[in-house]
Amino acid sequence: MNDTTPHASGSLAGLLSGSAGAIDRRGFLRAGTAALASGVLGNAWAADYPAKPITVVVPYAPGGQGDVFARLIGERLSRVIGQPVIVDNRPGASGALGTRMVARASADGYTLLLGQTGEIAVNGSAMKTPGYDTLKDFRPVALAGNAPLIMVAPASAPFNSIGELLQAARAKPGSISYASSGTATPGHLAAAALAIGTKTEMIHVPYKGAGQAITDLMGGQVQFFFSSASAIMPHLKGGKIKPLAVATPKRMAALPQVPTVAETVMPGFAFSLWGGYFAPHGTPDAVVTRLNTEINKIIAEPQVRARFEADGSAVEPLSPARFDAFVRAEIQKFAQLVKQTGAHIE
Repeated sequence: MNDTTPHASGSLAGLLSGSAGAIDRRGFLRAGTAALASGVLGNAWAADYPAKPITVVVPYAPGGQGDVFARLIGERLSRVIGQPVIVDNRPGASGALGTRMVARASADGYTLLLGQTGEIAVNGSAMKTPGYDTLKDFRPVALAGNAPLIMVAPASAPFNSIGELLQAARAKPGSISYASSGTATPGHLAAAALAIGTKTEMIHVPYKGAGQAITDLMGGQVQFFFSSASAIMPHLKGGKIKPLAVATPKRMAALPQVPTVAETVMPGFAFSLWGGYFAPHGTPDAVVTRLNTEINKIIAEPQVRARFEADGSAVEPLSPARFDAFVRAEIQKFAQLVKQTGAHIE
């Protein structure tokens, strides 16, 4: 089950035009007329949107972070648009099963994906055949929330900071092990990035989910774990584990005394479990704009913001263009890490 995180050459700093062919005059006019007609018809159709229920596919079982995002936002979105918003949980294949389903759905705005870091930014490089291409098959609609990863250790651990942990790792290479919720998950790749960036040798111990990983962490079988805030907050409050650092660019409001990895040992370090809405490629601009506008209004509501922030999730309304840029940067970051570590999902 164990595997040693390999070292790789190169830096992680970088992560954080062909000529047009000739078109004859008649071809140009035909293309222009078709585009104009498509735009007019698309806008007219979108003016009546939505005219029936919207299904939001969550590619994991109920209860997870993405499911929370989808249900909390969906309940309010339904009131605003005057149509039911149905959350459909389709777990399987590390999120790929439900994601493939939406990729093949009609591009009419009635089937959406609540996609998260793994299936959107990691699977494309870590899975041999995910069955979809994020950039070709989807249109980013709106960021729902961004849940930070927190680096935690057993309460009994002899180190009280990330610096002390790395000092122990350097003193005895291979003596420090870290848990993850599974190979090529964001938590695994965050820890691998830390090992690569600090030139330390640490042992990866993958689990099938966060539950057993946290149990073994509390028992001292592993020395640290990059976990979502929502999964470990009760244990932090109970004093069974202790925080060493947060993986956000800035300190968390909920844990202001805990430093970031970036400010202590590795500038630019930033990893999170984010979730957002995606529509099949070809969904009309007017539909994407309408959904983005309404979702951004909802996540800006004080009650919704407070609910997300209670779980440690950050809320940042993004336009479709800014969300698209964010997704592309995440895909590039994880693709490089997957290549460096050799991590893959069966």
